[in-house]
Amino acid sequence: MEGGYLAVARLKKPHGLKGEVVLWSLTDEPDEVLAAGRELTPIDDAGIAIGEPVVIERSRPYHRQWLVKFEGIAERSVLEGWPRRVFGVLQSELRQPEQDELYVHEVPGARIVVDGADVGVARELMEMPNGGRLLVFDVEGKELLVPFQKPIVKRIDRSARLIELDPPDGLLEL
Repeated sequence: MEGGYLAVARLKKPHGLKGEVVLWSLTDEPDEVLAAGRELTPIDDAGIAIGEPVVIERSRPYHRQWLVKFEGIAERSVLEGWPRRVFGVLQSELRQPEQDELYVHEVPGARIVVDGADVGVARELMEMPNGGRLLVFDVEGKELLVPFQKPIVKRIDRSARLIELDPPDGLLEL
């Protein structure tokens, strides 16, 4: 991780006229990470701050996303100048992953293993509108997408940067 910040939310759009926004959560712990009082910093793809931090005044789940009000922002017009902004939190302020978990930025480059054999290399985790994720990886020059969930994801070894899959028959041949 280059910049020290981890992406935790992406601005989807302003909501209403009084300074609220709809955020896509990029964390498995949005209740904690997007809680009132939390400071979020706009970041670039490398995790480097690109703007002044904002503090969450209040937040709540909203149709699989989060409705957030920032302190000191009372008008929609301010938020309209923030298209596709990604917010981060210092890695040191977040719960560290267990051995069988990966941060999203650790997925690209991870080895993909099926039945003990390396089959490809992970490219990314793709967020789906329903809140699920797809693992995108290359196998012999072909892009494959598989649900990033158990039982398909059999095991993750963080120290080895390895994701072991147990795909249903035929899934890797599509």
